[in-house]
Amino acid sequence: MPNHEWRVLPMLRALPDDTGMMVFIAAHLPLFALIIGMIASLHPVIRLRSRLAVGAFLIVHALLHALYSGHESYEFSSILSNLLIFGGASFGAAYLILEARDAR
Repeated sequence: MPNHEWRVLPMLRALPDDTGMMVFIAAHLPLFALIIGMIASLHPVIRLRSRLAVGAFLIVHALLHALYSGHESYEFSSILSNLLIFGGASFGAAYLILEARDAR
């Protein structure tokens, strides 16, 4: 949590740092559990749709980082942060392109 992610988010930035961090973490735990369950689902339609959604999310996530990069509280300047954020978007885009190609 070295980048104080919650400080950039409109609903969390007004909270004290300790509270903002706890809300940010607490919101992610059930979200990740749900995502992992859905992308590993035995139901093929749920599995496909959730994987497509994760690919799309990775792209939107990177776009949001690009949009917020000028925000005064934005602290994602390390090579590792940018590699993870924009590398994830690249893999998400590649996955979506391959799925679209396979669907044809």
